[in-house]
Amino acid sequence: MPLNIVHFNNPILRKKGATLTHFDDALRKLAAEMIDRMHGAHGIGLAAQQIGEALQLCVVDLRETESEFDWEFDGAHTPIDLFMPLVIVNPSVTAVPEPTTIYEEGCLSFPKIHGDVVRPDEITLKFQDAHGTPHTLHCNGLLARCIQHEADHLNGILFIDRMDKATLELIDPEIKALKKATREAAKK
Repeated sequence: MPLNIVHFNNPILRKKGATLTHFDDALRKLAAEMIDRMHGAHGIGLAAQQIGEALQLCVVDLRETESEFDWEFDGAHTPIDLFMPLVIVNPSVTAVPEPTTIYEEGCLSFPKIHGDVVRPDEITLKFQDAHGTPHTLHCNGLLARCIQHEADHLNGILFIDRMDKATLELIDPEIKALKKATREAAKK
């Protein structure tokens, strides 16, 4: 049965994920199911909170995007097909403060809602994969943005928290409608 994506106003989206210490078949199965669900929803990233689990686990796959970005995976410009889809466990993100970019972000937990978010354009990510092996990824562009978005989810931070007041005012009616729909669905 496919995983369900949790929508905004569900309290799980505000929970910080637990650090993972067991790298077993159950974790690898959950990561594979998350990748399938992300692909099925036409997303490029999905965090555990978005499927109702407060864990330090997310998945990312930008192989199908047309966006330009650079990366260095474990010290080399490894072909992207060799490390994506990317399973990110217990991430630590260090952003290069400048430059920043403005980009319209969306989120699978906010269907059809988009808004501009300012984020650093370059990051270094230290993480473990689904087997517990440590890795370092230095990247920029959409890959850096996607990882920051998903790492925020793992800490209970949503992309709307990163928007300026003017952007939030523009999408406020859609957010209120989604809150109401989520609340009503929870009653069923």
